[in-house]
Amino acid sequence: MNRPTAIYSAAQVRALDAWEIEKRRVPGFTLMTRAAEGALKVLRGRWPQAKRVAVVCGAGNNGGDGYVLARLARAAGLDALVLAAAPPDKLDGDARRAQEEWLATGGSAHPFAADALSGSDLIVDALLGIGLDGPPRPDALAVIRAINAAKRPVMSLDIPSGVNADSGAVHEAAVRAEITVTFVALKSGLFLGAGAEHAGVVLVDDLGVVAPMLPKFTPLMRRIDESELAASLPRRARESHKGSNGRLLIVGGGPGMPGALRLAGEAALRVGAGLVRVAGVAENLVAVTATRPELIYLPVSSVTNLEEPMRAADVLAIGPGLGTSDWAQRLWSTALSAGVPTVADADALNLLALSPGKLPTGWVITPHPGEAARLLGTDTAAVQGDRLGAARELHSRYGAVTVLKGAGTLVASGAPGAPEIAICERGNPGMATAGMGDVLTGVIAGLRAQGGESAQAARIGVLVHALAGDSAARGGQRGLVASDVIGELRGWVNP
Repeated sequence: MNRPTAIYSAAQVRALDAWEIEKRRVPGFTLMTRAAEGALKVLRGRWPQAKRVAVVCGAGNNGGDGYVLARLARAAGLDALVLAAAPPDKLDGDARRAQEEWLATGGSAHPFAADALSGSDLIVDALLGIGLDGPPRPDALAVIRAINAAKRPVMSLDIPSGVNADSGAVHEAAVRAEITVTFVALKSGLFLGAGAEHAGVVLVDDLGVVAPMLPKFTPLMRRIDESELAASLPRRARESHKGSNGRLLIVGGGPGMPGALRLAGEAALRVGAGLVRVAGVAENLVAVTATRPELIYLPVSSVTNLEEPMRAADVLAIGPGLGTSDWAQRLWSTALSAGVPTVADADALNLLALSPGKLPTGWVITPHPGEAARLLGTDTAAVQGDRLGAARELHSRYGAVTVLKGAGTLVASGAPGAPEIAICERGNPGMATAGMGDVLTGVIAGLRAQGGESAQAARIGVLVHALAGDSAARGGQRGLVASDVIGELRGWVNP
C-alpha cells in the first residue's frame, strides 16, 4: 500500500475504473481480484490471530470484492463465513462471477443473520461500496446496525457502508470501521463530514491503475503530507538574523482580551519568526509581556500608532481578541489599506462579514464553520454539510487563501474560479478548545513572515499546527489547551 495525496470524487473513480477496463484492456474481474488480494494482505497483517472471518456481501461490485476475498481467505487457511445481504439472483456481471467461483470452491452464501456475526473474530464490510446516494434502504440499514452492534473489529472495503463517497455524509447509520481499504484512488467522502470518523485508518490500493493526465481526472483535492515540511522549512543560513527571519505585527488584544494576542504572538515566535510585535490596548501590556518578554508590545490608542509598525512589517495578522468596537473597526480599515500580506481571523472575520468584499492580494482568512457561515450569509449546518463547496465559495468571494477550520481543515488557494483544495487529516478532537485558532493564526503568519507564498504558509501552517496538536495529545485529548500545542511547535518546524 502506498500513500498517495490525490483525492477524487466517486464519479471520477468510476471513470478511472472504466478507463482501465476499456482503454487499457484490464478485465474488471482482474481488478476485483486485485482488490481482494490487497484487502486480504491488510487483514492478515492487521489481525494475524484472526481465524474466523465473517464477510457481509451486498449485491454490487463491493459484494463481489467480498466474495473473492472470502474465497482467497479460505484458500489461505481461514474460516470464511459469507453472509449474503442480497439474494444470489440479484448479482450480475463480475459480482455474479465472484459469487459463482466462491460457491464452486465449496463455499456457501448464508442469508444474513445478525447472530451469525457473534462467532467471528473479524467482520469484513462488503455491503454497499461507493454507489450509495441518499439514505440506505431499510434492509441495508438493518445490516449496518447489526454490524456495529456485533462489537467486532471491522474492515470495510472501499468505503464504510452508509457513508456517502463524495460528502462523507451519514444518513441514520453507517458502519464504523477500524480500517478501510479503498481501491483505485482515495474518495473525498473518506475525509469529509462524518466519513473520517467511520472510516478509521484509511489505506489505499490503486490496483495498478494510473490516472491519465486529462482534465477530467484532475484531483478534487489533495491531502497535505508531512513530506512537504522539509522542502518548505529549509535549514537556515549561519549569517541569518532576526530581520531576515521575518518581521511580524499582530493586531488584536481589545479590552480584557490579552490571552488571544499572547497565544498568537508566542506561536509565531515558536515557528521561527524573527521579530514579533503585538498591538492592543494599553491595559493588556503587562499580561502579555510578563510571561513572554520576547514579544514587543505596542499600546494602541489610535490608528496613527500603527502606521510606522505596519510599514516596517513583512506580514500582518489581525483579529485575535480584537473585538468589534469602533476602535477595532478603525484598526481593521487600516489593515485593509496597509498593502502588507495579512492573516485575518476571529473578530477580523466578523468585521469582514459586516462589509464583505474582495480582499487585497496576499491575504489569508481562517474561519471556523460559524465564521464561514457569517461570511457566506448562511448557517453553520449548511457549511458543514458541504465543506468543500464552502471553502471554494469563500475563496472565490473574498479572493483570499481560505483556511476552513474543523475536522479535516481545508485550504483553498490558486485561481478563484478553479481553486486548488488541500485537506489536513491530522489533528484531534482535543484541539476543540479556546485559543487554538489564535495559535493557528500565529503559526501561519509566522511562517509567512519567513518568506514563501501565502498559500504555502497556510498549507504548512495548518499541518504543523495539527501535528503539534497530535504530539500534545499523547498524554490524552481531554484537558488539552492551546498552550500545550505551542510547546510542541518547535519540534515540527525543525524537520
